[in-house]
Amino acid sequence: MTNANDSFGNANGSENFYDSSLPFRGRGFLYTDGVKSMAETCGAYWLIDLVVSYQGTREINLQRFQVWELKRKQKDAFSILATDGNDNRIASQQIPFSDFPYDTATLWLVDGCIMLPTEY
Repeated sequence: MTNANDSFGNANGSENFYDSSLPFRGRGFLYTDGVKSMAETCGAYWLIDLVVSYQGTREINLQRFQVWELKRKQKDAFSILATDGNDNRIASQQIPFSDFPYDTATLWLVDGCIMLPTEY
């Protein structure tokens, strides 16, 4: 099983922060160099948009720390599970098709910034 975090998780912190394309209620969400690199290399800006789009739900938006895990279920199908960092499920979604090249990837959303776990 290939994990995107093994390929992009070399960073400790981030020198730059980027605005997501989907602001929510006037609040922008940021993402780090590592997330940008993964999104560019894998054609996965949709993954950033997916995380931000769920912030419109009050129960999710109130969680200051979120773990988003993308996992391959079949050849081109994935699921995503979001937890509060304590394994309490806050959201999930089936993704019937994606050409994401890895089997798994984990993103953290911490106080409005999407990052790889190693960038925390």
